Amino acid sequence: MTATTARPRADIDERLSSALAPRARPPRPGPLTASLVFGWRALLKIKHVPEQLFDVTVFPVLFLLMFTYLFGGALAGSPREYLQTLLPGILVMNVVMITMYTAVTLNTDITRGIFDRFRSLPVWRPAALAGALLGDAVRYTAASSVVVALGLVLGFRPQGGVVGVLLGVALLVVFCYGFSWVWTVLGLVLRTPNSVMGVSMMVLFPGTFLTNVFVDPATMPGWLRAFVEANPVTHLVTAVRGLMHGSAATGQVALVLAEAAALVAVFAPLTLYLYNRRS
Repeated sequence: MTATTARPRADIDERLSSALAPRARPPRPGPLTASLVFGWRALLKIKHVPEQLFDVTVFPVLFLLMFTYLFGGALAGSPREYLQTLLPGILVMNVVMITMYTAVTLNTDITRGIFDRFRSLPVWRPAALAGALLGDAVRYTAASSVVVALGLVLGFRPQGGVVGVLLGVALLVVFCYGFSWVWTVLGLVLRTPNSVMGVSMMVLFPGTFLTNVFVDPATMPGWLRAFVEANPVTHLVTAVRGLMHGSAATGQVALVLAEAAALVAVFAPLTLYLYNRRS
């Protein structure tokens, strides 16, 4: 019995010594690799919680069907005619509204303690934030695909063709990536996911409805028209609509890209400052 017992113990000691033997450390992952890993984590969360896809599948479908058939006959004579103008706007409105979930998921990680574990890892410090935003960019693309596919079924015919649609979606994703940095600041400052959701909706509802998504700003009162025409979401709708119908001006697209770059330039450093200082 003694010999039989000693043999497994010897095997265990040998394997343990082999595992603990000094060897070369694997190279530290670079910023891109670390960010992609955290981005993959964001996508894996959807696999385990498929309900997270409701905001990129169910809500875009409901919004498109509801507003097309609710306003189409009154504003354009027929839903099909109204759809040609409405779809790019609904596309922008839906995708911009789901950017707030960046802050909600970040704040949830903080409240559950996962945030502190990420900070202790020997990786590029902003990788957790950049990866989460990359994962959200995939969700933005999925929501855009749902809206465009349904629109084509309902009768949407983009005059800019496939290239125009792809360019419009690409511009939308770029802008929303920059806009998401605004929500990362809120996710780090506010205390609970519910408070993040409440503040985000308070900003997004007027920010997306007081635009040119549904009607021409020329029909609005002067004070409201001034706000709508200065709204960056209005600029985005105009550019995406123009790209999809082949009538976008270079200045419109450049303005949206400049606004996206300005959002990143202001809120990305602020996010990293708050991230590094958080205890």
